[in-house]
Amino acid sequence: MADRLSLKNDLEVARSIQSAMLPQATYSDPCLEAFGLTRPANTVGGDFYDVLPRPDGRLVVALGDVAGKGSPAALLMALLLAIFRTLLDEGLEGADLVRRLNAQVCRHAPGSRFITLFVAACDPCTGRLVYVNAGHMPALVHRNSGEVERLTEGDIALGMFEHSSYSAHETWLQPGESVVLYSDGVTEAENHQGRPFEESGLIKVIRAHSAAGPRELAHAVVRLVEEHAQETWLADDVTLLVLRRKA
Repeated sequence: MADRLSLKNDLEVARSIQSAMLPQATYSDPCLEAFGLTRPANTVGGDFYDVLPRPDGRLVVALGDVAGKGSPAALLMALLLAIFRTLLDEGLEGADLVRRLNAQVCRHAPGSRFITLFVAACDPCTGRLVYVNAGHMPALVHRNSGEVERLTEGDIALGMFEHSSYSAHETWLQPGESVVLYSDGVTEAENHQGRPFEESGLIKVIRAHSAAGPRELAHAVVRLVEEHAQETWLADDVTLLVLRRKA
């Protein structure tokens, strides 16, 4: 019993440390705002997100998902986040950043683990969004017309092959438009009948909250995913990151 209580306490401390590593407040400047939110399936989780303003005025956002959950995934998540921020500070970006990140994951992570990652840099003045998708769920762009566009271009997940290549792609955000990044824990959350929330459920929430800011939209998605699952245990971490170009 003493060992179990000690382990529980250690996990609660680990959860606090992990939470402190992630941005907690809404990022806001005159042109952009962003907010991320995660709900681990266990005490600690393998999902992560980041919101990093750059010296040239652009905003870098990222969301990743480590295969598995619990303590092993949380440890690898912390390693990846540290490497990601270091490489970004060294001036790497786009495809070069993800290529270097993949090489580091292959060298330092167990061979049975892989990581999906979506990273994007947005220019607040022009709305140009340059992104790289390493095996992650397609980001969803909510256009002013009401259309929800899927950013489907992407490459292989991190940690699979050390010499994998990655490509950058671009889209444009008009004032008032948003991009939603999410982990598969959102769309795969099942109710007691085994029916998943699915991408269609997420798109429905995005459209229903078209006037909401990033914080309100992220909380609305997580709340509705939990309501969909009802009393069913969430099998995976649920993570959202919303970037919006201000009207």
